[in-house]
Amino acid sequence: MRKVAIIGVGAIPVGEHWGTSLRDMAVEALLNAMDDAGVDKVDSLYVGNMASGSFVEQENLGTLIADFAGLGHIPAVKIEAACASGGAAVQEGFKAVASGLDDIVAVVGVEKMTDAWPTDATRYLAYASDAEYELFNGASFVALNALVMRLYMKEFGATEEDFAHFAVNAHKNGANNPYAMFKKVIKVETALRSPYIADPLKLFDASSVCDGAAAVILAPLDKAKEFTDTPIEIAGIGRAVDTINLANRRELLRLRATIEASRRAYKMAGVEPKDIDVIEVHDAFTIMAAMALEDLGFVPKGQGAKVASEGQIAVDGDYPIQTMGGLKARGHPVGATGVYQTVEAVWQLRIDAGKNQVPDPEIALTQNIGGTGSNITVNILRRV
Repeated sequence: MRKVAIIGVGAIPVGEHWGTSLRDMAVEALLNAMDDAGVDKVDSLYVGNMASGSFVEQENLGTLIADFAGLGHIPAVKIEAACASGGAAVQEGFKAVASGLDDIVAVVGVEKMTDAWPTDATRYLAYASDAEYELFNGASFVALNALVMRLYMKEFGATEEDFAHFAVNAHKNGANNPYAMFKKVIKVETALRSPYIADPLKLFDASSVCDGAAAVILAPLDKAKEFTDTPIEIAGIGRAVDTINLANRRELLRLRATIEASRRAYKMAGVEPKDIDVIEVHDAFTIMAAMALEDLGFVPKGQGAKVASEGQIAVDGDYPIQTMGGLKARGHPVGATGVYQTVEAVWQLRIDAGKNQVPDPEIALTQNIGGTGSNITVNILRRV
């Protein structure tokens, strides 16, 4: 199996792109990445997307984007793994290069969510839950995450203020990210004064509906220096699933899929949690950020919210997360999120993160969650 490197990255700002179509967003991000890599053609294309058929009534995205990007008669497919579609697409692109099937592979993540009414968007997102047992009975993702957060607070004594620090950290970092949807610094009091959307979840505990697209270009590591002076190796990948509904989980406060996916990624990369310098967790809800820190092996169970309140998740802290704003401030265009995380990890490892630069990082980890922890990818990147 060949080693694989990222030789180019590209993105568009996350936001409400009323005047731009899904195809235009994806093509812009893809061409930005190809320009960064210095290539004008690719061997194949993988598109991370969760629900284009529902949001914009368009499927067959591989063909759509390859066509409008002028990529010719290449193989191109959509990869769907709920909100983990972006991370999964990066992994499928990795496999194509690692296997020797292709040399230059493009991965683009895209989602156009704001064309739908908010109530419809909530329903489309909930399609990633157990439609028959959860969605049918009115349990949205907000409600399901609120249930988990309430139990976490009861079991470990965490407070709403502890969780507010995740939002504060995200907005502080997002303020310096030109691609972020929310660039306004907030205080803990701001998060605590925001209205409940499902007790104990407040507005600032959750990410917003938005649009966005990001892309990466992959190549064999031994050829990467032909394209860039700063190739970033994809050193390890892992993916795992858990029960699709919460009722069937043995433990509600442990993301088993994260534990298994990270175990595989760590083993493949030959690293341990203590070796990771940059951590991009899937903070669609603050409770997921706390549990991610625990189940990725960085802190003991029940300590995730505590380390946030102690300031240890800052860019210069022991566990730097959401370094470019995370899902909360950069935004969470669901199928694109895992690719945005990858792009941001590359910026960090290239020392291109500006005011949000983690000091001299060598290894970065991205965690992308689908459903309420039912489908999770973990990717580990290394500076070479």
